[in-house]
Amino acid sequence: MNEMIARVAAAQATLDQWKGKPFKLGRADCVRVAASHLRRMGHRVKLPPAGSYATARSALKALKNRGFSTLVEAMDGAGFDRIAPAAALPGDIVALPDDMGIGCLTVAMSNGRVAGFHQDTIGLEVLQPSQYVAAWRVSLGVKPGR
Repeated sequence: MNEMIARVAAAQATLDQWKGKPFKLGRADCVRVAASHLRRMGHRVKLPPAGSYATARSALKALKNRGFSTLVEAMDGAGFDRIAPAAALPGDIVALPDDMGIGCLTVAMSNGRVAGFHQDTIGLEVLQPSQYVAAWRVSLGVKPGR
């Protein structure tokens, strides 16, 4: 299968998996979405057990227990290559600003759009961000750092 077709299919499958599932920290949040997408793209991802954090405070504690203060630091620490957000291809991970200051991970779709959670929607939706924090290239089936 052509790489771009596979990227689009993986991004769409991630959107389909999470669409309609209400946001809930530790069960249906941006970290869980990004992890499921990275697995779909062929990467190994370790997360705390589902439900092990349920508040912003406990989510931040789980992040700090792994040595990171933001999700941007966690993605950098996972070994993915940083790219300009404008260069994101379908299936790449894009971080957006959030109210807590730790970042929000989304999945690049196309034309600057991303699949992510928003306070005005139920479940994952396609969003057109006006600000970006960072982005990372997610290769198909290639483990970061190899």
